[in-house]
Amino acid sequence: MRSRRTTLAVPGSNPRFIEKAQGLPADEVMLDLEDAVAPGAKEKARANVVAALKEGDWTGKVRVVRVNDLETHWAYRDVIEVVEGAGADLDCVMLPKVSDPSHVRWLDRLLTQIERAMGYEVGRIGIEAQIEDARGMVAVDAIAASSPRLESLVLGPGDLMASINMGTLVVGEQPPGYTEGDAYHYILMRILMAARAHDLQAIDGPYFNVRDVEAFTRVARRSAALGFDGKWVLHPSQIEAGNAVFSPSQEDYDRAELILDAYDHSTTVEGRGAARLGDEMIDEASRKMALVVAAKGRAAGLKRTSVFEPPST
Repeated sequence: MRSRRTTLAVPGSNPRFIEKAQGLPADEVMLDLEDAVAPGAKEKARANVVAALKEGDWTGKVRVVRVNDLETHWAYRDVIEVVEGAGADLDCVMLPKVSDPSHVRWLDRLLTQIERAMGYEVGRIGIEAQIEDARGMVAVDAIAASSPRLESLVLGPGDLMASINMGTLVVGEQPPGYTEGDAYHYILMRILMAARAHDLQAIDGPYFNVRDVEAFTRVARRSAALGFDGKWVLHPSQIEAGNAVFSPSQEDYDRAELILDAYDHSTTVEGRGAARLGDEMIDEASRKMALVVAAKGRAAGLKRTSVFEPPST
């Protein structure tokens, strides 16, 4: 899986922002042709995005373009012009406002046709699907199973809040009057379960108050604690906080690697199905949990600071 601790959203109509994004430490950069681009600027934005993908230095970043949704007349031209122009330099296409699995299948088929026509490797370009309304939430399991190209499900909180008439104007915060728990818990868990059932990543949507990094961090910790892989960021000030929240601590990473080493030693050298690491007994379930933490730590670039020492007896 690609590392998507932070996905930086960048308007495709702003060449200065696109250039700056190349030097920022976000794991993924999403060049936007949808909401961040005015109707009259969309055609020029396509050309900007193609040029940036072909000429820019995106080393170490997942390169994504968000096209317009299928209810618009821009969507098909977005896909054709971007993929024909810069498909070799593109990792994924993000499809917004996905409310039915047929939306993803449409994009999959169009990508396949373009790849074949252009001589690209068929199936290499992935898809990220944004869940942004009640219909998408209800159909999220079918959406998650709709294409082998799918890599992640992404929460679009603003449109979803409007879709269900949530009583707040602050994206990501609890609606006034809701005091019994977390109003977003079901939404987050529903997307997470669909994603994990189909081996996809789950990405939390943006927090709109870009100057309040403390509030962003608080909201990001909520989805990270549940198991989300990352979160959108709208401003460079949110990137460092997002990367930290969705990375394991050094202590947890070292512990995970030690668990893997201890379990491997116990099962392959000693022929046992369980092992002891310090005072803790570990088994296959421990190994699976450790794999998750170790994989996230490696993707975040963490290095081990501990060495496994087999027991003497």
